[in-house]
Amino acid sequence: MSPSVPLQEMIRAIRSARTQCEERGVIQRECATIRAQFRQADNEGRSHNLAKLLYVHMLGYPAHFGQMECVRMIASPRYSEKRVGYLGAMMLLDEKQDASLLITNSIKNDLANSNQYVQSLALCTLACMGSAEMCRDLAPEINRLLRASNSYIKKKAALCAVHIVRKVQDLGELFAPSARCLLTEKNHVFLHVWLCCVYS
Repeated sequence: MSPSVPLQEMIRAIRSARTQCEERGVIQRECATIRAQFRQADNEGRSHNLAKLLYVHMLGYPAHFGQMECVRMIASPRYSEKRVGYLGAMMLLDEKQDASLLITNSIKNDLANSNQYVQSLALCTLACMGSAEMCRDLAPEINRLLRASNSYIKKKAALCAVHIVRKVQDLGELFAPSARCLLTEKNHVFLHVWLCCVYS
């Protein structure tokens, strides 16, 4: 396969494989190419390579070598890279891995970003795979976002607060005042947050 093969072509090649052995060969060649390109400092196609690797992961093949690339892409200022990086973190990382702790600072920075979509990526990732330690570190930021004027961000922060309270029950008291203010909101998500904080 060509080093610059697009995702669609890779999917086509995998689907056209007649046997599992042939499929494995296609994936191994592509993974070797992706691994080599990840080592390059000025890799322009990082997001495309990580997207291909996530597809390989969904097929059940090992893709752990992409974890550090996820961390690097989350720290990128470009939204397109950040988006794939966060998606990769949700799929390839879990709270038991050390690499997940490396994204805590990037999540904190993105929670303070002026772009609601960047904030949303950080909130979704924390709600999906945030460890107890990450939750403790980032709880004040989530509490601040629960009081945001933007209802889109407030809703995401509310769902994130539910995850945090489930992970660290002691933090329910931190969210209780903000959760009471959410009772006036029309969206049922906010009532769910309030109940989690009250009964934690």
